[in-house]
Amino acid sequence: MFPKKCSFVAAAMLALAAFSASFNPGSAQDAKVVAKVNGKVITETDMRFANAEIGAQLGDIPENVKRRALAEYLIDNALFAEAAIAAKIAADPTFEKQMQYLRRRVLREQYFEKHLKSAVSEADAKKIYNDRVAQLKPEDEVAARHILVETEEKAKEVREKITAGGDFAALAKEYSADTGSKDKGGLLGYFGRGQMVPEFEKAAFTMTKGQVSEPVKTNFGWHIIKLEDRRRRPPPSFEAVKETIMNSLAVLKAQEEVATLRKKAEVEYIDADIKKQVEEQEKKKAEEAKKNAPKPEVAPKQ
Repeated sequence: MFPKKCSFVAAAMLALAAFSASFNPGSAQDAKVVAKVNGKVITETDMRFANAEIGAQLGDIPENVKRRALAEYLIDNALFAEAAIAAKIAADPTFEKQMQYLRRRVLREQYFEKHLKSAVSEADAKKIYNDRVAQLKPEDEVAARHILVETEEKAKEVREKITAGGDFAALAKEYSADTGSKDKGGLLGYFGRGQMVPEFEKAAFTMTKGQVSEPVKTNFGWHIIKLEDRRRRPPPSFEAVKETIMNSLAVLKAQEEVATLRKKAEVEYIDADIKKQVEEQEKKKAEEAKKNAPKPEVAPKQ
């Protein structure tokens, strides 16, 4: 649903887009104090920075537990920072070099957020979305329930109960070995082609709405399938993919800008191995360009 052309720089920029999206301090909420460590405040802005740094590592935990974990992380940071100052770590030349690196990185992040990402409009993203949706080929989906048992005999027995008027969902809860769906009455929801094993897919897509299949064998066991519905797969909504598209467009702008900046800059590779790689890459690009260049037309002899 968004531009696919991506280079080494683009991949880095895309990661940067996700990282820097949270960094927009300035509101009263951002300044709200969460905790104090020896009189120094930890704010909601600090919490957002910490979440961007380690939030993914915390996994899917309740929000209140996550906030507590982030606060404790920031408190430990503050305490270690104070201990480092007392130990005169800041006087070490390595510290200053790392601070210079971090300063450049933060400047890059802020430039991406404030100058590149802000240059992308929702209208641009909407146009990309509409173009991609227009290119989508309609695909069928079906919704089904199933009951999974170990043997064909058991499958036939359960199917007889269904044909005799038994409730499919209730029988799925009683008999199905599929722990992922049995508590939902065997409901699998909507799925398209290629999402189920071939035998199951073939049966489901040849059934009519409300039909119950004969026992179907797969490598999981024996299934009784009930088709709940058929539909054409709807495209994702614009809102669901808007941020992804806008980030991708910002990455493309970043690629264009960095190419312009590199042309103006004097870049010298000192490391011999890196320099060799760059030269080989440039040589290959030149050969490809020469190979693909249009051949000059030769005027016919008179």
